[in-house]
Amino acid sequence: MRMWQPDRAAHGPQPVTEHDIPGLNRLFADAFTDRYRRDGLVGVRVPFLHASIWRYAIADAGEGAMVWRDEQDRIVAFNVAHRSGAEGWMGPLAVRPDRQLGGLGKEIVKAAADWLKRQGVTTLGLETMPRTVDNIGFYSRLGFVPGHLTLTMTREVQRAGQRAGHEVLGLADPHDRRSRLSEIGAFVQSLAPGYDFSREIQLTLDMLLGNVIAVRDGGRLAGFALCHTAPLAEGGNRDELRVLKIAAQDTDALLAVLDAVGAWGATQSARRVSVRCQTAYQHAYRALVECGFRVRWSDLRMTVAGYPEAVPERGILWSNWEI
Repeated sequence: MRMWQPDRAAHGPQPVTEHDIPGLNRLFADAFTDRYRRDGLVGVRVPFLHASIWRYAIADAGEGAMVWRDEQDRIVAFNVAHRSGAEGWMGPLAVRPDRQLGGLGKEIVKAAADWLKRQGVTTLGLETMPRTVDNIGFYSRLGFVPGHLTLTMTREVQRAGQRAGHEVLGLADPHDRRSRLSEIGAFVQSLAPGYDFSREIQLTLDMLLGNVIAVRDGGRLAGFALCHTAPLAEGGNRDELRVLKIAAQDTDALLAVLDAVGAWGATQSARRVSVRCQTAYQHAYRALVECGFRVRWSDLRMTVAGYPEAVPERGILWSNWEI
């Protein structure tokens, strides 16, 4: 006689709605806390994300936001796949700890990758912790290859120069804003053809999560940064300003943008500026260290073989693969 086994099927992918945010938060916190514990970081408890951050991620991903449910209709896994024109990436993604090692992780990664490929992306990637070798091995078996590190670097706002002449997109009148958005779109295309950050910019402004700060050189756009000041964690404060996207014509322009971001951040009561530095740009990394930025965290960027990240021949383009 065979022993009765409970139904452990996961049903999905299904679309994500705002009603799923509490369930997503519970799974997110539990899964990543468990991951840190298995990596030896026993005292770390991952907090819930702020609801506004989930709403932004869900709206940005659109049909790329996917969940899987168990037999009681509880969320058992999720993957949030994003597309910025030709750039595709996934995250956050997680499987409930009691359902790991059963093939569900492979299923959710493949579903997101297949969806991004159908959207025509030429870059397809994600980020994971460099110390988590089993994650690196897992993604490698699914066709991902390791690339460079992403270093989260911070600097106190008061250390940023008060550079004059920067523009705050959210303060522009509707006509000027449309013109500036078009200019930013063309600037991004000049660095990485096919990339498009317009949806993230518009959502940030519409949802009042942050702003876009731009600097000019001789009247022409020299660089910009898409920033969030909204708290990342539930119950958190607005101490840290996070740069999600940044583009600059050269290293000097990059530093000018970050100075301008710091100056604007001071008006928003931010104490720190956080930027996700891509170490493929070694000169830019050295410049950040020399002007006071310090490394706080590291992630390994991985891309699917045949879908590499675009690294411009000139200029700097950093696109955050986290929410």
